[in-house]
Amino acid sequence: MKRHAPWRWLVGGALALLLAGCALEPAPRPSDEAVAAEIRATYQRALPALSVGSQRHYAQRMYRITGEARWLPLNRDYGERLVASLREEIARLDEPGYAARRGREGVEGYPERTAKQRRRKRMLADWGEIHYAKGLAFDLTQALYHGLLNDRDLPGHRRALDYLAGVDFRAFVTDPAVLDVYAAQVANLVHYLDDLGVADLRGEAIAAFRARFPPSRDATLSQALYRNKIYGMTHFVIAASDYYQKPVSADDFAWVLDAFSAGLARILTDTKEDIYTEVGISFLLAERGEAPAVVRLREALVAAYDPVAGMVPSESGGTDLDRGEHRNVLAIMLLDWPERLYPGPCLSASVQEGASTVCRGRAPSSCEASVRLMSR
Repeated sequence: MKRHAPWRWLVGGALALLLAGCALEPAPRPSDEAVAAEIRATYQRALPALSVGSQRHYAQRMYRITGEARWLPLNRDYGERLVASLREEIARLDEPGYAARRGREGVEGYPERTAKQRRRKRMLADWGEIHYAKGLAFDLTQALYHGLLNDRDLPGHRRALDYLAGVDFRAFVTDPAVLDVYAAQVANLVHYLDDLGVADLRGEAIAAFRARFPPSRDATLSQALYRNKIYGMTHFVIAASDYYQKPVSADDFAWVLDAFSAGLARILTDTKEDIYTEVGISFLLAERGEAPAVVRLREALVAAYDPVAGMVPSESGGTDLDRGEHRNVLAIMLLDWPERLYPGPCLSASVQEGASTVCRGRAPSSCEASVRLMSR
């Protein structure tokens, strides 16, 4: 039998050890932009099969971070549905008891799948037609964002604004029991009411929120309450940006950003991807992208990414694309934040026909530019 020289065994063994070591080395961390691109590709393929609500949510945000014309058809479809729905609501507001009945129906139909939903349903049941009124405020604000809140597109819309002006929102947005389960929704609502010119309750809501959730109380908060607090804080920032249409003042929200920086370790361990991604986006909206917290949050999000599913799974590992749309479009935004934001888009028929109308916060020329893109 032929014998191999001892040095060959040594060389072969060393080579095997080297190859084994290479195999054990972790794969290089993908770039933030690469992960964002993979998530974007996943949702681009899946978009036609998603619910209309998810399609609207995704297309609206993608337009606002890219300004690309390909997102306008879905936004236009949403605008048509929104106008049709609001015209019906406005026509029926004069019916005696209509708002109260719609409020009751909304609460009765509120989902009860999770403990959080059950807590919210019990809370809303104590507030009469508030559930209906806040939904109407949301729809009217969406119309405003898209240049549709005018007499041509929504005749009689002032009737809806007058109705909202008669609702006691102040008690609702400052109530501790409401803030305990609905902080993000309160933050949204007070900005909607201000945008619509109905009432400015932002200062009172923030004061009530900060009194309810001072930093000194954090250590005693359950996970549910802590998540509610952090999510609420992100929405005071996001709602102030008109939902990713413009930057916000870092000085105005220093109380939020400072708390996020100080509490980042717990935010990363005690919240979930949807929430901590919005924490990162809050820094970006305040033009504080260089903050160390943003780096750590992006790292955590990339670590949570599932390359096989092409998305960031849910906290429980779920990879349903429709349920995960909110989480994953936020991931795209945090990982690939643009140099500028694109307001709107303006969808008004009045603009398309050359009449004078202005989308909130935009010059008419910007609205007209949006319409030109829509017609391509």
